[in-house]
Amino acid sequence: MTEAEPDIRTLPLPEAIQRLREHGEPIDPRPDIDTESLKRRFPHLAQVTTHDLTIDAPHGRQPARVYRDATVLPTGRALVWVHGGAFIGGHLDMPESNWVALELAARGIPVLAVDYVKCLGDVHFPAPSDDVLAAWRFARSQAAELLEIAPGGLLLGGASAGGNLAAGAVARLRDAGEPVPAGLVLVYPALHPDGAHPGSPADPASSFAQLSLNFAGGPEALHDPHAFPGLGNASGFPATLVVVCELDRLRPSGETFASRLAGAGGDTTLYVEVGADHAHINEPSDPGAPRTVAVIAEWIARLQLR
Repeated sequence: MTEAEPDIRTLPLPEAIQRLREHGEPIDPRPDIDTESLKRRFPHLAQVTTHDLTIDAPHGRQPARVYRDATVLPTGRALVWVHGGAFIGGHLDMPESNWVALELAARGIPVLAVDYVKCLGDVHFPAPSDDVLAAWRFARSQAAELLEIAPGGLLLGGASAGGNLAAGAVARLRDAGEPVPAGLVLVYPALHPDGAHPGSPADPASSFAQLSLNFAGGPEALHDPHAFPGLGNASGFPATLVVVCELDRLRPSGETFASRLAGAGGDTTLYVEVGADHAHINEPSDPGAPRTVAVIAEWIARLQLR
């Protein structure tokens, strides 16, 4: 009998990192989350086409995937989407990336889903952020060809760790004087060293702090507002949708950031998915997942472009 793979989420962080380094991403046991199964489960996704590519990034060529549906009325907006995975895992085939992108494309919002180097071993911030920035710049330069929109209609977004990287990329673009996205979508984002207690020093014993330290690479970087954008200047951000989950321990991080954006005069929408927990859009069968995707699509479609 083959030994069952351990659940990475239940392992101590050093063991999880070692296993991911040695064995790569574990196989997802769910039999109905591949693209063809998703299209059978959700017939409105049937006409979405995908195209895999790689993007030159500072830390090696990174996988990416374009999603478009030529049969629906275009909204004139597109999204660069960054999956989560605690900065140590995640990939383009997980539902949080693949299913979400399929759903948005079927609603007239083309998507470029992107990957990034993971913080395993000697890799730390700013490496994943650098890759997301490279993907964003690539998307802007190729917006017409890849996504059939003008660069001014391009948004950036992400979930969990991907939300951190998306918000951090906006802060870096702003501080470098580069154009920021037309809008920002953050779903249960991890924007502080301890997302459960955004205003407090991170407890070294907490799982949040351990993941944050592994991402940051050292205690000093725990105060870097580009690594943890919830700590930094909230001005200069584009219109932002922040989605948090009622039962999520990370909920305070997203809510605090939304409040700071609004306090700085930003166009900010906070949406609470009632009854949902962290990573709910990584499970298409979760009752809250389709609601969240619908909220994202409606917010993007209504966004006033500059």
